[in-house]
Amino acid sequence: MQRYISFILVSLFIVSISIGQAPELAPKTNEGSVPVTTSAAPETPEMNAADVGAFLDGIIPQQLDRENIAGATVSVVKDGKILFTKGYGYSDITTKAPVSPEKTLFRPGSVSKLFTWTAVMQMYEQGKIDLDKDVNEYLDFKIPDAFGKPITMKHIMTHTAGFEEQVKDLFASEPPKDLGGFLKTHIPGRIFPPGQMPAYSNYATALAGYIVERVSGVPFSKYVDDQILKPLNMPNSTFDQPLPANLEPNMSKGYRLATDEPLKFEMINAFPAGSLSSSATDMANFMIAHLQNGGPILKPETTKLMHSRLFGLDDAAPGMAHGFYEEPQNGLRIVGHGGDTIAFHSDLHLIPEKGVGFFISYNSLGKGEGPVREMIWTAFLDRYFPFTVKPGDNLNAAEEIQSILGNYVVSRRSDSSFFRLAAVLGQASVIPNPDGTISLAALTGANGLPKKFERIAPMTFRDVKGQDVMVFKPDANGDMQIVLNYPFMTYTRVGLLDNAKIIMPVMVVSLVIMALTLLLTPIAWLVRRRYGQKLELTSAERWARRGVWLTFALNLASVIGMAALLTYALSNIDFLGEKGKMWFWLVQFIGILGAIGTIIVAFNMILAWTRSSGIWRKVQPVILLLACFGFLWFAYAANLLVPRSTY
Repeated sequence: MQRYISFILVSLFIVSISIGQAPELAPKTNEGSVPVTTSAAPETPEMNAADVGAFLDGIIPQQLDRENIAGATVSVVKDGKILFTKGYGYSDITTKAPVSPEKTLFRPGSVSKLFTWTAVMQMYEQGKIDLDKDVNEYLDFKIPDAFGKPITMKHIMTHTAGFEEQVKDLFASEPPKDLGGFLKTHIPGRIFPPGQMPAYSNYATALAGYIVERVSGVPFSKYVDDQILKPLNMPNSTFDQPLPANLEPNMSKGYRLATDEPLKFEMINAFPAGSLSSSATDMANFMIAHLQNGGPILKPETTKLMHSRLFGLDDAAPGMAHGFYEEPQNGLRIVGHGGDTIAFHSDLHLIPEKGVGFFISYNSLGKGEGPVREMIWTAFLDRYFPFTVKPGDNLNAAEEIQSILGNYVVSRRSDSSFFRLAAVLGQASVIPNPDGTISLAALTGANGLPKKFERIAPMTFRDVKGQDVMVFKPDANGDMQIVLNYPFMTYTRVGLLDNAKIIMPVMVVSLVIMALTLLLTPIAWLVRRRYGQKLELTSAERWARRGVWLTFALNLASVIGMAALLTYALSNIDFLGEKGKMWFWLVQFIGILGAIGTIIVAFNMILAWTRSSGIWRKVQPVILLLACFGFLWFAYAANLLVPRSTY
C-alpha cells in the first residue's frame, strides 16, 4: 500500500509542477550519454552546422524510438546566427505529420517564464517597475502580510517570495481570460520569509505577468506579442489560449507515450508562468537576442544585469539570476530554464561567453527511463567543450557523512492543504554507501538507481559520474539543508515527528490492523455462533465495539477515497479545480469523523481494562487505540484533516 500511495503522490507531484521544472524527478546526469572526459580530447570537433547536424541526427532518432516519444524539435545558435535547427519524428502520429522546426509549435512550459522576466526587465529599464519595491504597490489587491517583510520583484524572480505550492485550478478546462481574477482568488500561503528560501512558484511568476499587464495597461499576452515576439520575428509563437486560428493547424499533438492517444491542448490559468506555444526557429531568435546584448528588446546593460547572479545559498552551488537560473557545467557559466507540461518537456540553455544557445523540446513524456533532454545537452557540451574534472580530496568524509544523514523535505511544497502529503511521501533520504560516497534517493541516474556523490570539499559532494554538486549547510533556523544544483529549491532535514521513514511504516501497520479487525470480526462472530459460544458484554461494551468498527471503517475509507480521487485526477486534470473540491472535502470530512471516533476507541479500551480479566482482552483494545494514533499521526503530518478552498 505504501508503494501504491507513493506512486500516486509522485505522479500527482509531476502534475503539480507541470509548468515548471521537475528536477527531483528528472535530474541531470552523465550516465547513458557521452561521459565527462577525464582528459582533454586530442581534437575538439568544430561546432558548425554539418557537425552539429550529424551529431544530433545520430542521437535523437534513436532516443525517440527507445523512449517511445513521438517527436522533438531543436535549435542551436552561435555568434548571432541560427547554426542548426531541425524537427525529428512526428507532430501527429495518426497522420504521420513530420515536425517542422520553422512551423510546428511545441509547448515549452516554464521556459515561458523567461519571456515574463524579459517583459519585467523592459518595464525596469523604462523606470516603470522598481525591483526592490513592495509588489503590493503595483497590484489592485493585497498579498497578505507575513514575516514582517514585503515581497519584491527580486524575490519573485529568484523564487524566494516564500509562497507554498498550490495546484488548484492551475490547469483550465475553459480558455482562461481574467488573470487578475485568478490571482486574487488563489493566493497561496507564505511558509518562508521573503529572500530566505528558494521555493519554485508558478503563482509568483503569474503575479509578475499581471504587474506587467497593469503597469503597461496592455493585456499580458498582447504585451508580449507586441514588445517581444514581433520585434524578434517570432510569427509562430503566442501566449494565447486557445491558439489563434492561423497557428492552430501548426500545433503539435502532445502525448504521454507516442503509442497513446493524444492529449487535449493544455490550457493554464497562470498563463504568464507557462502558456507559450512556439517553434524551434522562433525560440532561436529569442536566444540570439539574449546572447547579442538584448537585440531589439533590451538594452545591453539590462541584458547583462538579467543574466547576472542575484541569489544563491552557497558560492559552491548554482544560484538564481533575474529569472534565469545558473547551470554551470564543463567549466562554463550557463544560464537557462527548463519546462514541463503533462505532454511537452523542454530545455533552453545559454552560454553567454561563447555566444551559444541550445533549445530542445519533446512532445511526449516517453517511458521515463532516463532524463532524455539532459542527456542530449550533456553530450553536446562534452563534444564541443570537453572538460577535465578535478578529483576531490575525500578528507573527513566519514565524519561529515554521519553529521548529514537523515530525511529531508523539499522547500517547494504545500503546508496548509492535503497536498502536504506529497511532501511527506516525497522526502529524500541521505544514504551512506559502502564505498564512502553518499546518495540522495530523490536523485537518480539514467539506470534508475540513486547517483553516488563523493566529498570534494568541506560539506560539499559531487556526482562521481558527473558534475552535479550538493552542499550541506544549516539554514536560518539552524536545520541542516541541502543546496542542490537546482537553485530554485532546497531540501531541509526533518525532525523525528515529521520523518516519513517512521510515519509511513506506522501508518501502514495501523491501516493493516484496522483492516484485519474489520475482516476478522464477522469471521469470529460466525465461529462463535457455529460452536455456540457467546460473549458476555454489557450494552456499553457492545456499542463501544460498534464504534470501534465504524471508526476503523471511516479511517480506511478516507485513505482509500483520497487515493482514488488522486488517481482519477491524474487522467482528469480539471478535477483539481472546483470540479473536484467537494469530493476532496467529502473524503476529508470522513477522515475527521474517523479522527473523532478515536475517543470511542479510547472508551472501549477503558471498559476493557475495568471489566476484563484476560491479558488478551486488555492488550487488544490498547493495540486498536495505538492504530488510531498511528492514523492520526499520519493525517496530522500530511494535513489531511483540514479542508481548504485552495490546495
